[in-house]
Amino acid sequence: MKWLSIEQTPQLQGSVTIPGSKNSSLALLAAACLADDTVTLLGIPNIADYRVICQLGAEMGIEIIRDSSDAVYINANNIFNTSMDPNKSSAFRTAYYFIGALLSKYGKVSLGYPGGDNFVSRPIDQHIKAFEKMGAKFTFHQDYYEVEAQELTGATIYFDTITSGATINSMLAAVRAKGTTTLLNAARDPEVIDTAILLNKMGAKISGAGTDTIRIIGVSQLSGCVHTVIPDRLIAGAFLISTGTVGGTVTVNNVIPEHLQACISKLQEIGFEFLIEGNSITSYSNGKIQATRVRTAMYPGFPTDIQQPMTALLTQASGKSIISDKVYPNRFNHVPQLVRMGADIKVRSGVAFIKGKSPLKSAVVHASDIRAGICLILAGLAAEGETMITGVEHIERGYENVVEAFHALGAKLTLRESDTFDDTDLDALQKFGGVPY
Repeated sequence: MKWLSIEQTPQLQGSVTIPGSKNSSLALLAAACLADDTVTLLGIPNIADYRVICQLGAEMGIEIIRDSSDAVYINANNIFNTSMDPNKSSAFRTAYYFIGALLSKYGKVSLGYPGGDNFVSRPIDQHIKAFEKMGAKFTFHQDYYEVEAQELTGATIYFDTITSGATINSMLAAVRAKGTTTLLNAARDPEVIDTAILLNKMGAKISGAGTDTIRIIGVSQLSGCVHTVIPDRLIAGAFLISTGTVGGTVTVNNVIPEHLQACISKLQEIGFEFLIEGNSITSYSNGKIQATRVRTAMYPGFPTDIQQPMTALLTQASGKSIISDKVYPNRFNHVPQLVRMGADIKVRSGVAFIKGKSPLKSAVVHASDIRAGICLILAGLAAEGETMITGVEHIERGYENVVEAFHALGAKLTLRESDTFDDTDLDALQKFGGVPY
């Protein structure tokens, strides 16, 4: 079993280079399978979700090669099987992109139900609606579902709610569908734009990506190309937030500042200062921050994926803060863990009420998803004593070298592992608050 050991750190100083976007990479890897030749992707992070895709790809006949410079080459010309292992495809939520990528070429795709981070309910009803409008048929089984279509045809699709996943998946299906597809109330996320840029490089005809109306004219074939994934705005946001947890100066390099405007504006409200130069942002904080109110929203609003690190930050603010998550109202599994550390937080109906300046203390806590893990790391930096975080596998789904990155800022963070440490030991540690060595 792995766990992170974190000691209280008085201040963060340094810089980190932000990797390619996890959320964009998972869409791009699937999109590359639409091409009739090799697609080269640069900047794909070597995270756990990427490695699961490589395993799935090998089982389907997709060739995915990573060279010594970390360029990733994808060739899907020799696919012999489009029935994905339900357990592997349920290991991460966005396996459903392979429906959009493979259905028009192969007529049938099966996979497990969406997995990954557990926020109680992450429905795929808008995906189903879009594919059925284009002529697909769904069959649902206990552990997996099948999607079939003799031919996909263009359609006008109105999304009942703004959804990045369904927007990207529908775009993937539409590029090789017959006729024109129009997506209304589409998501405007940078990851949607990044996927559209790749597809257009491959020969697709997509216009309007980045607005709420996207138009796709179907084409019969797509070619290979070279594309670099956008930087991960969510990782960058978490590192900018880390500055205020204990004070200090943190620079994030390889970012697109426009993608972080909502996060930067909110942090400025509570006392941060920023210097933006080209593709880098420097965050300054003396650790004295004010309470605020945060409402998550789809892009360009405040991201739900930064809500959890923001919660850790606001435990150190002066006054009472409120965080309302309208995107995923059940995304508060990190709160009981913060409470174990001494935080004063109450959650009601998708809203967290945070009483700031409660002293945090060391505890054994568990990361239930990627962003909760980063939230607990930030809390551990401010907590008296030594904090232990289990559930490291969730953090590794989104961060390639989380320990190395925090070390670059002066954080006292160590990854530990033991073959003899098991759940029984964890129960005892949670009861008595000990840290294993």
